[in-house]
Amino acid sequence: MYKKIKSVLIGNALKSTDSESEKFSVLWGLPILSSDAISSVSYACEEILIVLIPVLGLASYKPLMGIAAAIVALLLILVFSYRQTIDSYPNGGGSYSVASDNLGHTAGLVAASSLSIGYVLTVAVSTCAGAAAITSAFPSLLPYKAPIAFVLIAFLTLGNLRGIRDSSILFGVPTYIFMAVMAVMIVTGIVKYLVLGYVPEPAVALEMRQSTRDISMFLILKAFSSGCTALTGVEAVSNGVPNFEKPTQKNAKHVLALVAVTVFIIFSGVCLLASLYQAVPKEDITVIAQIAAKIFGYDSVMFYVVQVATAVILVMAANTSFADFPQLLSLLAQDGYAARRFASRGARLSYSNGIILLFGLASILVFLFHGETHALMPLYAVGVFLAFTLSQTGMFRKWLKSREGRWMHKAFINGFGALVTAVTCVIIGVNKFAEGAWLVLICIPLLTLFMTLVKRHYNRVSADLSIPKSGSLLILKEQPEKHILLPIESVNKSFVKAFNYALTLGGSIEVYHVSTDPAVTEKLKKQFAALGTDAQLVIEEAPYRNVNETLLNHVDQRMNELKKHEMLTVVLPQFVIRRRWHYLLHNQTSLLLRSSLIKRRNVAIISIPYIIPD
Repeated sequence: MYKKIKSVLIGNALKSTDSESEKFSVLWGLPILSSDAISSVSYACEEILIVLIPVLGLASYKPLMGIAAAIVALLLILVFSYRQTIDSYPNGGGSYSVASDNLGHTAGLVAASSLSIGYVLTVAVSTCAGAAAITSAFPSLLPYKAPIAFVLIAFLTLGNLRGIRDSSILFGVPTYIFMAVMAVMIVTGIVKYLVLGYVPEPAVALEMRQSTRDISMFLILKAFSSGCTALTGVEAVSNGVPNFEKPTQKNAKHVLALVAVTVFIIFSGVCLLASLYQAVPKEDITVIAQIAAKIFGYDSVMFYVVQVATAVILVMAANTSFADFPQLLSLLAQDGYAARRFASRGARLSYSNGIILLFGLASILVFLFHGETHALMPLYAVGVFLAFTLSQTGMFRKWLKSREGRWMHKAFINGFGALVTAVTCVIIGVNKFAEGAWLVLICIPLLTLFMTLVKRHYNRVSADLSIPKSGSLLILKEQPEKHILLPIESVNKSFVKAFNYALTLGGSIEVYHVSTDPAVTEKLKKQFAALGTDAQLVIEEAPYRNVNETLLNHVDQRMNELKKHEMLTVVLPQFVIRRRWHYLLHNQTSLLLRSSLIKRRNVAIISIPYIIPD
């Protein structure tokens, strides 16, 4: 039944040789790996206005376009910088790979921690923003933001578990629809205002604030830091280079260029429309929804088309994380900084363990913050820009060390990128610190420390398991004496089966019983004697009825008596019951013993199952 359900939900398993057919073309790579950057523009403008409106009122729209221009300029710097990263690191990994190679493992882990937190936040923020777009169109659903966001995350998880090819088609089409809808809205809005002479009614919230304060540099920087959320998905393409069809680097750079053009057009257009139509951030309706309502009308079909397209693209933005986060985890796992299971591909050739982990972490965040996008936003950009800075700094150092080709030109691009992103990171950190960025700044070093401990554990295990060059010395030339211990609680068919198996091992067999009731022990002696075996029956009293503890102490005592290269084999009879709920009716002592015995180095454990029929 489980296999049938799994096959219906995520499809049949794919062969490892099918991996090449599961890669992105430029056509589908653009919507999948750029959906985060493209969708960010739908709320980046709103985040800028949230900072400006309470202070400047109607005057907020004057600096809006200047701030948008600065963000677009930063976008171009990042695009030129990451083109060089794609050329130098075709295996992906982005900031993690660049920082590890050029700045050291600690810097690489800081970048990986920043990216990981950014990916989780991307899923949470995007789905919450998608839920907000839905509740803007249907206000009656406002109390259910968090459950709606959770359902959206579950849908994305299921789609990505189906594999790259299926998810690219499933999630790529809505991204192209959003791009087309935004283009229609931008063109219609500009024509309606500039050509048809439409004059929008001033927002009620602004009518009371005609006089404004002076524009301070601090206010501009704070608004700029809020609007930088529009750039959070730019690195996704360089992280996912291996997911592209050949030629991988060429295709990745084409997608990166298309991302820049798309973000420039949509972000600039939305900011211009917000300025022309005087949209004001509100709790119950987004800025995009207000613009669409003023251009097309509240009851028009296009208003609902814009809302649905926005909701869908915001959800699709999370898909960028589902494409890149598992890829990053697989690299960390290969390097020993994450659990090995994250390096393995699932039935559909996707890194399914990483996908499921992302689903769990993002879902927790959504419910912790009650599905509120604005509550999550302050946590969002600081980690991403820290990763940007480490990546650009690493590339700058790479050119200084290699001095290959046009290294001065490349070093200037990456060096300037490092400077700009570092300044932006500080601006975001300072402005958003009290609003929640402090939490990310604490989580990054904690996650870095955790990954370091994981690596230390793997190194310790590897050192213990490694065989020296003279490995032949480890192989026993003579057969050591065999010591077999068979615990007995009562004489029954399960015990007899285990005892018969122990006889096949050869060596001395000790049947061991812990006595808690003299009458039961006397009965057991008679039953065991009736078996007619020469095996030794050892009985030990347990006045405090601590059966397992007494048995384990006896095992430890026997271990101390072993000679070099000798082992103690413990044969455990075990009930196997077909119906799971029947396990509640039995003690399952053998399972508890096994979990304790397995920690003892010179003990071998053999479980002998006895199946109880229905």
